[in-house]
Amino acid sequence: MQDIKVSISRRGIQVATKSPPSNANSKGVARPESGRPSLASPSAEMDNEQEATVAAFPIVGIGCSAGGLSALEKFFANSPADSGMAFVIVQHLAPAHVSALPELLQRTTRMPVLEAEDGMRVEPDNVYVIPPNHDLSLLHDTLHLLGPLEQRGLRLPIDFFLKTLAADRKDKAIGVILSGMGSDGMFGLRAIKEQAGLTLAQEPASASADSMPNGVINAGLVDIIAIPEELPARIIGFLGHPVLARQPKSAAEAATQSDIEKIVVLLRERSGNDFSLYKTNTLLRRIERRIALHQLSNIASYVHYLRENPQEVDLLFKELLIGVTTFFRDPVVWETLRSTVLPALLAQQPTGKTLRAWVPACSSGEEAYTLAMTFKETLEQGEQDKHFELLIYATDLDPDAVEKARSGRYPTNIAADVSPERLARYFVEEANGYRIRKEIREMVVFAPQNIISDPPFTKLDVLSCRNLLIYFRAQLQQKLLPLFHYALNPDGLLILGSAETVGNLSHRFEPVDNKLRIFRRLNQPLPQSEVEFPAGKARGTHQPAETPLSVHVENIGQLTDQLIQQNYAPAAVLVNGDGDILYISGRTGRYLEPAAGKFNMNIHAMARDGLREALTGVIQKALRTPQPICLNGLQVGTNGGTQIVNVTVQALEKPGPLRGRVIIVFRDMEPPPPRRKGRRAVVSDTHEALVQELQQTREALQVTHEEMQTSVEEMKSSNEELQSTNEELQSTNEELTTSKEEMQSLNEELQTVNAELQSKVANLSWEQNDMANLLNSTEIATVFLDKAMKLRRFTAHATHLFKLIPGDVGRPLSDVVTDLDYPKLKADAQEVLNTLAFQEKEVDTHDGRCYRVRIMPYRTQEDVIDGVVITFTDISELKKLQEELGRRARK
Repeated sequence: MQDIKVSISRRGIQVATKSPPSNANSKGVARPESGRPSLASPSAEMDNEQEATVAAFPIVGIGCSAGGLSALEKFFANSPADSGMAFVIVQHLAPAHVSALPELLQRTTRMPVLEAEDGMRVEPDNVYVIPPNHDLSLLHDTLHLLGPLEQRGLRLPIDFFLKTLAADRKDKAIGVILSGMGSDGMFGLRAIKEQAGLTLAQEPASASADSMPNGVINAGLVDIIAIPEELPARIIGFLGHPVLARQPKSAAEAATQSDIEKIVVLLRERSGNDFSLYKTNTLLRRIERRIALHQLSNIASYVHYLRENPQEVDLLFKELLIGVTTFFRDPVVWETLRSTVLPALLAQQPTGKTLRAWVPACSSGEEAYTLAMTFKETLEQGEQDKHFELLIYATDLDPDAVEKARSGRYPTNIAADVSPERLARYFVEEANGYRIRKEIREMVVFAPQNIISDPPFTKLDVLSCRNLLIYFRAQLQQKLLPLFHYALNPDGLLILGSAETVGNLSHRFEPVDNKLRIFRRLNQPLPQSEVEFPAGKARGTHQPAETPLSVHVENIGQLTDQLIQQNYAPAAVLVNGDGDILYISGRTGRYLEPAAGKFNMNIHAMARDGLREALTGVIQKALRTPQPICLNGLQVGTNGGTQIVNVTVQALEKPGPLRGRVIIVFRDMEPPPPRRKGRRAVVSDTHEALVQELQQTREALQVTHEEMQTSVEEMKSSNEELQSTNEELQSTNEELTTSKEEMQSLNEELQTVNAELQSKVANLSWEQNDMANLLNSTEIATVFLDKAMKLRRFTAHATHLFKLIPGDVGRPLSDVVTDLDYPKLKADAQEVLNTLAFQEKEVDTHDGRCYRVRIMPYRTQEDVIDGVVITFTDISELKKLQEELGRRARK
């Protein structure tokens, strides 16, 4: 790695390189990123140079919660005061308490620390702190305060600010996640990464609460992971890298293009995906970010680094898959689809239909599920007598993203994009977020697919490909758009991103809403020569099955014996709906035998071969059929041979205790006499036996399917009740967690303030001790009175003149017994208080002592008169000396 000297000031970032690069690893930078979203999310990283132009200085957005104060102090203690960056802190604060965070942080940095105000302009080398009970946003370098959402559990101030930071500063946006609980900040970092900004997180091991750092790290959204003390230097090192300030030159561009092609080759060999038709600017920006993160000198060094570190190829692959998406992104598009576009599409099918939709580059699934929810809401506002269904195929290049989408689980942050009504209806709240309900999940089929090389889905009614084409060169766009036309049915809908068009196929697509980029395919087929078909293969999915429940077994043998004796003679067994044997009558060993292994009294386990298969599903069918079910001519295996058995299966209604039970009766049949058969007859008999066995199997499967359906419905009903209860508990838990975070942040501030107050109290205590010792050492009696002439304080020597005890504080001094012969003491003190002119007198005591009394106003540090101070200096000896000198002078 090369040695880089970085100097950042208000004028900008200046860099000087010293030595050639080496291939050393960059500690803490390239932690493996798992679960990263994929290539074509509905978000735009525009290549227009004018949209990439931002202000000269970067803005660092810092999000934290519980334990954040300590991390912030360490961060700013190691941040230079002239870095040229601005810092905005968004912390979870208790809404009803005034925050002391600006004052606490001001002690650790020489930069001004200000509480953000509405309309305050952001300046470099300043720190701005969010005020309590507000959300903070950024627009054109200006901070704006907004009132919070009413639901406290939905407050996501970190995500809210970081999203606006990404939109305002593009690649100059920097997001930092420090200690905190919950997942706030995850979507904000996603938005910053989409704009090629820098993302950092505190090392979880160093955090008091590691939920927030771990969440963004596990989501693969973090570029740099370090302890708070190291984060400022890592930011400065990244911003000061020379590759980020490159100046285009023809020779350099040629070399860069050659290196980019080498990187594309390495990506193709490692991942099997060809990025050669992606826009060069998009590739180059992502590559330059990785170069700066690893502190390499240039793109050629990065090519060498990729060859020596295959895991970096995987990380770059994830970096190029720019997967940032949210539910109901661009709400006006989905509202237009719900209110007008989809109803018009359904109106073309008067008898109903199963519609087909395709969402290529679905990323983590938000757009596909949004389409499913929008379709559901469209059906609710239309006619109910028509049967419509929607089957959505959602595909993506990244298998990790497909697996995440298939699971249907999302963090609590989606509450910022999904209304409470939709959350309650389409999601199930879980411990760490939300899960898509089954009715929506079953509408979507997820599969890995490369839209460039794999064949498309066809006969589509809706194709939603938003903000994907902007990453491709014109050559690839011209290949995909005819393919989309071929895949859509006539009058099918094509939905593109806000910066995308149908290009030279405008005569093949009719704009439904040109502003929202919604088009309708015209019934004008393209010539076969204009459609270039990929040659891959499609993929599918399947779902697991479920098992029925069991019920309790009862002992009702007496009634069973009575019933069998009245109606049946042969061997029989009584079973419940699950086949558990409740009672056995007669000798059933020819039909049943104990199963190997653990003892099991279920007829499906004990039935012999031939009988076991025939009884599959028949018991449940008998419970739904009033007539007995006869299974004739069953070939049941015996020890070394077979026997012909007729079986009757009937549900019981009487007597009452046997209702809901099933009786199974076995009758042996005589085998037909053997006769010689020709080959044709043998084949015919075998065919009939196979047909009969196949029919029995079909009936058994049908019954099993019905049983499974019934069990699924019962489980679904129970599950919905449990989900409802769980939602209430989770809502309460979320509110408590939010309150806990806010109170913990407030507690950290109070602890810091309390420590300062304790220090001040200790200092004041020592100062008070010093003053008390000083006053006592002067041997001057001193009394402090307030404006009401009540005693405020006195020194130890004052007790020689007044009969004072500590309990006298607060009493009028005139009420205290004194040795002074000074009846006008209170009047003189009041006069000093009124005139502010001090008085001095000599006063005798009743026992012959003499004191000089000085009365002065009591001034506070604010220059306010708040009482008087009276000092009594013993001048008895001085008086005696004066009298002695007077006598000597007269002599």
